[in-house]
Amino acid sequence: MPTPHAVTPMPVIAPPVQPAYGAAPDPRFLAPVRRWYAEHARDLPWRHPGASPWSILVSEIMLQQTPVSRVLPAHAAWLSRWPEPAALAAASPADAVRQWDRLGYPRRAIRLHASAVLITARYGGRVPASAEDLRSLPGVGSYTAAAVASFAFGQRYAVLDTNVRRVLARLMTGAGMARPAPTVAEVRLAESLLPFDGREAALWSVGVMELGALVCTAARPRCEECPLASQCSWLALGRPPAASRRPPAGYEGTDRQCRGRLLAVLRDAGGPVPPSALLAAWPAAVQRERSLAALINDGLVTRCQDGAFALPGDP
Repeated sequence: MPTPHAVTPMPVIAPPVQPAYGAAPDPRFLAPVRRWYAEHARDLPWRHPGASPWSILVSEIMLQQTPVSRVLPAHAAWLSRWPEPAALAAASPADAVRQWDRLGYPRRAIRLHASAVLITARYGGRVPASAEDLRSLPGVGSYTAAAVASFAFGQRYAVLDTNVRRVLARLMTGAGMARPAPTVAEVRLAESLLPFDGREAALWSVGVMELGALVCTAARPRCEECPLASQCSWLALGRPPAASRRPPAGYEGTDRQCRGRLLAVLRDAGGPVPPSALLAAWPAAVQRERSLAALINDGLVTRCQDGAFALPGDP
């Protein structure tokens, strides 16, 4: 049985040229996080020793705006069906959308399929190791490229997801929450804390990420359980409240919900459907047409010559 908390063994690749980020990282932070992570980290398949770069890339795409509890079964099903990029590349975009099912933000399925095609054609079916090449993949931005380069290939990059940013903001600056978007100063601070060894840097990043997910949470942080509590600037200041932010938008009645309903009809149909099949999915005609146009614009739906609608690649 794989040990869940070890860093994934790295494939044999040419070692990348790593940037030199300032002075040596503070050792007061590294050991407590390493010990805490070894004892408390969740058993997630993309963290297992031997997890492939493809598994890690799929997990990072799925985890965008989606909780781990929903990603776990979807990730397992995806890897079971398409264990390598070439297997997904041989399928149709419609197959990818159907397998994505109700995971949310289905454009990610289209982009993951397009990435698999590009990986197969340009990189011989192997997920590229460099962050620059990773950023060339559809739907892969700076954060995802850094995460895959770090966790799959042991390269020294700051991996700044929401959890990491919140932990570092509290620990280092005393702010209750990080800013809406990373600043240059924030990135440099995160880079200065990275161990010089790439594998150690990956372990530090995933440890801080897990700490933010399980202990240093946004709403109810459990400071008494935190391995960095004695060094936390935010705790020392008495946990000052963060500035209030706009509550997240609702879902009921939105264009997003409408698009989901229309897409569900096409997923379940198994092929093209006439326009009349979409009428019952959403009664408001103007919103339905607007949402359908958005799905077409996003590449999730195609209009057939006979006026029917289908998922991309459906016969």
